[in-house]
Amino acid sequence: MARDRRPAKAPKAAKVRKAVLTRTVEEFEAAFWPDEQPVDNAVVMTMGALHQGHAALIREARRQVGKDGRVAVTVFVNPLQFGAGEDLDRYPRTLDADVALAEEMGADVVFAPTVDEVYPNGEPLVRLSAGPMGDGFEGASRPGHFDGVLTVVAKLLHITDPDFAVFGEKDAQQLAIIRRMVADLDFDVEIVGVPTVREEDGLALSSRNRFLSEEERTRALVLSRALFAGRDAGARGAKAVREAAAAVLDGADGISLDYLALIDPLSFTEAPDDYRGEAVLALAARVGSTRLIDNVGIIVR
Repeated sequence: MARDRRPAKAPKAAKVRKAVLTRTVEEFEAAFWPDEQPVDNAVVMTMGALHQGHAALIREARRQVGKDGRVAVTVFVNPLQFGAGEDLDRYPRTLDADVALAEEMGADVVFAPTVDEVYPNGEPLVRLSAGPMGDGFEGASRPGHFDGVLTVVAKLLHITDPDFAVFGEKDAQQLAIIRRMVADLDFDVEIVGVPTVREEDGLALSSRNRFLSEEERTRALVLSRALFAGRDAGARGAKAVREAAAAVLDGADGISLDYLALIDPLSFTEAPDDYRGEAVLALAARVGSTRLIDNVGIIVR
């Protein structure tokens, strides 16, 4: 049984300090629990290249714990969730800017470990499995991806030991699977979802947007337009939602669609045509060489 590093809760504690960059578990523990004052803690897990979508997560984490709580931001590009031919080496690393943004948004500690710090014995032989929830959609396109996600999320939850863990709703399948892991395996943490942050023209913020040329970025706007069209058709049923979104994407120049799906958010399986209730309309597509994902929540009637 892992030791409980946090004392019992009390209403008041230390004030927020300047964000401290830590690279080892020992450094993190010393910075995140500097005294015996009991406070609420929150973590925002990222792979870096922080943007305003991440900023919204950090602000929500601060809101959850209050001004006297502590907020940690992890910055770790997890090799376990990248498949063969994916962009692990290409993934942007911008640690100095990440620390500055995290501090501005209210983080107390940034934990940016090396791969060897997270996996000191090499790639783990024992890993968590996302099971059937991880087989479809992103899991079908990226086999083993969610096993890698859950393995690192579980490790970081053990290291940071938070009361709240804050994730973006943009990665809808990831959020659903993490929530199910926490419920099924009795993790003592509350998972908080934050709505997708978009540019004024509707494009969902993503660290991969920086790889788009100006022309590709303009083309990518069809993705959010398709989702919004599907959302507007929710009152006409599940079939109408799919048809409305597909009509916008039909013939879109420079877009290679991976999937467009109306999804039951609890099981993360395709919703049938007679489905009613809350749903997620999700898609993935390549715009040039850049793969983008996006989704919107819908009430299907």
